[in-house]
Amino acid sequence: MKEQRKPNVLIVGAGAVAHVAAHKCAQNNDILGNICIASRKREKCDAIIKSILRKGSLKNRKGKIYSRQIDARNVAQMVRLIKATHSSIVINLGTAYINMSVLEACIHAKVTYMDTAIHEDPDKVCENPPWYANYEWKKKAACKKAGINAILGVGFDPGIVNAYAAYAQKHYFDKIDTVDILDVNAGSHGRYFATNFDPEINFREFKKVWTWINRQWIERPVHAERWDYNFPVVGKQPVYLNGHDELHSLYKNIHAKSIRFWMGFGDHYLNVFGVLKNIGMLSEKLVKTAEGIEVVPLKLLKAVLPDPASLAKTYTGYTCIGDLVKGWKNKKWQEVFIYNSCDHARCYKEVESQGISYTAGVPPVAAAILVAKGIWKPRTMVNVEELDPDPFLKLLGTMGLPTKIKKITLRDGRKSKDGMPKSATNPKAKVTPRH
Repeated sequence: MKEQRKPNVLIVGAGAVAHVAAHKCAQNNDILGNICIASRKREKCDAIIKSILRKGSLKNRKGKIYSRQIDARNVAQMVRLIKATHSSIVINLGTAYINMSVLEACIHAKVTYMDTAIHEDPDKVCENPPWYANYEWKKKAACKKAGINAILGVGFDPGIVNAYAAYAQKHYFDKIDTVDILDVNAGSHGRYFATNFDPEINFREFKKVWTWINRQWIERPVHAERWDYNFPVVGKQPVYLNGHDELHSLYKNIHAKSIRFWMGFGDHYLNVFGVLKNIGMLSEKLVKTAEGIEVVPLKLLKAVLPDPASLAKTYTGYTCIGDLVKGWKNKKWQEVFIYNSCDHARCYKEVESQGISYTAGVPPVAAAILVAKGIWKPRTMVNVEELDPDPFLKLLGTMGLPTKIKKITLRDGRKSKDGMPKSATNPKAKVTPRH
């Protein structure tokens, strides 16, 4: 039997998530072939390669793993790099500002494209929904014409949580009422203040909340609606209604009345966030210092805060991220929580990463394996929930992110009283911002 040609993978970006993805590609290079890591700063790529070699992650030791320098906003440069590396799968893990240029290069080169977040315009923050319609979805016809796989938002959230919603719709419900995506990190990094992802992109998310309630987009203030939810593994934790990428495709592809995203924040984080916001340090607009130097406060803040990758060694505790799905099966009301919990210390031991980056970096590699094996082959642009979730979740279970399912027992078929704020289900409710 003729051996199947390995695809070769190009990873764009060299941050904390790319670090994990590169390790996982190396662990599966017998399927994925040679690996190139490319970024503006080649030394960051080389540091990832050193970590891979140090941990012995390269499964096929004859396989090639190497670095290149690239300006990913330059489409012509990207096309040349794709061809020079003979890559047929590109995993874009750089800043959200480069999505459209990397996607365009993949269309030109006719190779598979993946990312883990929605494209952003540096000059526009929290644009009107749906966000995918503002950028990526405009290239869907071009992807179909080129016959390429373009899999959007295949991290954890977005990504695995999209697959959880699709899995619930496929296996557990005839009709879904609500999907609540709950994301909490009950861990400690030992720093005074830090973000788990790129601080600039992280804080840009917290300008306003776009959420999907009663089949309409609703704007809410940030951190105004709190829900204390009793999670598996980590116990009762406060989460706040937020906007997030996955809502902007799930509203269209999952037949639910309401789809919301809730993220966990501690009081210390919220207090520091409030101060930074109130003194203008979260602004993306240029200001001029007394010395005549022009600076963007948010970029300055990013420069002084810890690099998320630097948190890996000191992080302890667990994450818990999942979909609480409610609806009807055989005309009976039921509720299911589909989730994963990740141990920060275990992630560091395996790939020298913290758990947040691990949960985002493993899924695109699982998707790449499914593409390489011909299991996922949409040959057009799709969001994760449009693909069969079963092989994805099964494979992730072997790669460090097992799926757990908790059926919530209800008395006499009645809906549970879970402490969610009433305003979260009422589009007309008035809420007061915390800050």
